[in-house]
Amino acid sequence: MITLKDIKVIFGKGTPLQKQALNGVSLTIEEGSFVTVIGSNGAGKSTLLGVLAGDVLASEGQVLIGHADVTRKSTAARAGLVARVFQDPLTGSCGSLSIEENLALAARRGERRGLVSALGPQRREHFRDRIAELNLGLENRMKDRMDLLSGGQRQAVSLVMATLAGSEVLLLDEHTAALDPGMAEFVMGLTQKIVSERKLTTLMVTHSMRQALDYGHRTIMLHGGEIVLDVSGDSRKTLQVEDLIAMFRKMRGQTLDDDALLIG
Repeated sequence: MITLKDIKVIFGKGTPLQKQALNGVSLTIEEGSFVTVIGSNGAGKSTLLGVLAGDVLASEGQVLIGHADVTRKSTAARAGLVARVFQDPLTGSCGSLSIEENLALAARRGERRGLVSALGPQRREHFRDRIAELNLGLENRMKDRMDLLSGGQRQAVSLVMATLAGSEVLLLDEHTAALDPGMAEFVMGLTQKIVSERKLTTLMVTHSMRQALDYGHRTIMLHGGEIVLDVSGDSRKTLQVEDLIAMFRKMRGQTLDDDALLIG
């Protein structure tokens, strides 16, 4: 479970560039829930994920993951609790290392590193089996460098990497935005499968209104660093993409032509 209590984040406090990125956000997400997060640029979406991952420390408020207070803990200290997949397929993995080497590092996220072998025969077989589940043929390329993979292949491997250390929380930061439509659909199907099978508490930031409604159990809209929509259950089922676009238009004052770009 995730609990955020009155989270405020102020960047550049006391300077001419001061900006309030989150303004008193309170949120409880039940264990195993899949929440989609939408909002205009600068609404606070990535800051929200940063607060959970530890990349951004809250100026005020409290962050709980399960029963652990992680408010002041660093990214490294939360590594065993939180996994993240980024928008850029090149982020979150090491291109110069092989697929199996990246998996070995991910499997030990949050652990103390020592002078022990990261890749024994049993571990290699386990990694191969996990990659084979992707049905991309990558199980036959385990020694290939990550930077030889396509963006979609790399995101698929990143999703597997995110589950290896037993993290409680999965953060998806527009992880299909850089992919072509066909691969984006594949990665989303894989995301749904992994989240469901492993019962991960998941937050997915997306600019796609269709994804926001088609996936997960709950949708949150941020605007100006505040939650302006929080919908789940039957109320969410009745929402249409056009309803979300209308809310965006109201918040941003944009034309329908501008907002229509958000339908995909």
